[in-house]
Amino acid sequence: MDQTVAKEKHPKGLWVLFGTEMWERFNFYGMRTILTLFIVNALMISKEHSSIIYGGFLGLCYLTPMLGGFISDKFLGNRNCIMLGGLMMAIGQSLLFTSAITFSTNLELARTILYIALGVIILGNGFFKPNISSMVGSLYPRGEKNKLDTAFTIFYMGINIGAFLGQFICPIIGDVVDSAGHRDVFAFKYGFLAASIAMLIGTTTFYFLKDKYVRTPEGRPIGGLPSKHDAADYEEGEATSAQFTSKSLAIAVVSFITLASIFYFVVGQNVIYSIIYGSGITLAGLILSDKSLTKVETDRILVIYIVSFFVIFFWAAFEQAGSSLTFIADNQTDRNFLGWNMPPSMVQIFNGVFVVMLAVPFSMLWDKLRSIGKEPISPMKQSFGLALIAISYFIIANNVKDLGNHNLLAVKWLVLLYLIQTFGELCLSPIGLSLVGKLAPKRFASLLFGVFFLSNASGYALAGTLGSILPATGDDFNKATKGGIDLQGILDKTVTPSVEQAKFLVENKISDHYPVFAGFTIHNLYEFFMVFVILCGIASVLLFSITPKLKKMMHGVN
Repeated sequence: MDQTVAKEKHPKGLWVLFGTEMWERFNFYGMRTILTLFIVNALMISKEHSSIIYGGFLGLCYLTPMLGGFISDKFLGNRNCIMLGGLMMAIGQSLLFTSAITFSTNLELARTILYIALGVIILGNGFFKPNISSMVGSLYPRGEKNKLDTAFTIFYMGINIGAFLGQFICPIIGDVVDSAGHRDVFAFKYGFLAASIAMLIGTTTFYFLKDKYVRTPEGRPIGGLPSKHDAADYEEGEATSAQFTSKSLAIAVVSFITLASIFYFVVGQNVIYSIIYGSGITLAGLILSDKSLTKVETDRILVIYIVSFFVIFFWAAFEQAGSSLTFIADNQTDRNFLGWNMPPSMVQIFNGVFVVMLAVPFSMLWDKLRSIGKEPISPMKQSFGLALIAISYFIIANNVKDLGNHNLLAVKWLVLLYLIQTFGELCLSPIGLSLVGKLAPKRFASLLFGVFFLSNASGYALAGTLGSILPATGDDFNKATKGGIDLQGILDKTVTPSVEQAKFLVENKISDHYPVFAGFTIHNLYEFFMVFVILCGIASVLLFSITPKLKKMMHGVN
């Protein structure tokens, strides 16, 4: 046995994966801070449509881990998939850089390159995301699986150090706004270039350190080719490979086509969102059709599915950071922070800052509660996370209630929102990753991480839908007023715009109608934020109420 690893509280391999994920998150979150602003201001696409693009992009980023997990488990192994995914994401960011230097001379070509770039990043993320997460659990002896909540919280701190760096550096160099409020649209390219360089650093780090440190407690390499897995990697009596029948695979294909069609033609979702929702349900059913599953394994997988469903509502609310909350920061927020007027894309940096500050205290909290036998089980922690995000939106809703069309929201309220959401995130996201690591049979490890990320994908798709119902904000009313247009009257249908006024609204990407969600008209920001309060509040109560049942289904795993 490797004595160095054995003596450590946490193996060195955790810090290799920590560093690799840190640079990948720099790449992803750095790009995310400026993406919608680039789409709206440089590529001249409306806010509503950019929110749909944003939600579809994020959703597909967390749909493709299903494919990446399958290819890893069956063919390439974790290590090869991580390096392949990292290189693809670096190339995708380089394509975004190309789009950002092309738009001024050929707008249509720049838009085409944007879609290609997002597609490459989506595929790269699919190979990278489930495989690095599934390797964390293999670093620990079987008897120490309860330490995974702590391990994943530390791992999650790496995620957010990277997020902080990306959310600081990319806006500083890529979202340049002068004192008069004019944005330099030619600066976006530098943000995308920085994201590409960060991804190359992360991939190189993993390549050179993986063989030395990313090993099991017994010293065997983790994440190699599936054909070279050692029988000792599996629990006694556990099957070493999946046993899907031709019939179950055929049923899965038919189910996917049927479900995607229902979401598209009946529910009215777009093609991408329909694929995300349909594939998530189909994959869940396919795994359960495996003939090698025992009763205990089936129960534990069902817990993963149930928790994954509730996670959808958390991410639908949380991921407003890159769309609606960024637009509000841009259009109706006083961003003066300690005498400095922050770029709107940088406001979301506080989430990364707070995670870095709080990840270790949360890790210590779980360790302390575990030592005295009072640690809540994972689903209960996640119900707390949902409750906290509902509280954050309730506070912000009440602070915009009397804001009107022209007053500005103090940036401190967005900072408070991100603080509370960070508490919620640390109760839910790393705990969810840990839960999958503890409950998933090894032969399905990467694939079940893919399923868990599908819940993120569904949440992001829902986030795009919800972000698109953002009503007109202060800047929209200011633009309309300067153009001699009574926007409030047009929205209330008391004024009919002239042809010239309608043209002005289209050119300035200002909506002439109130958005509608689930049959309810959203008249203002208060009603918009209350949508998230209701969705996450109900989800929290329901998840909390079923935790006793889930505890039994986990069969001794907490």
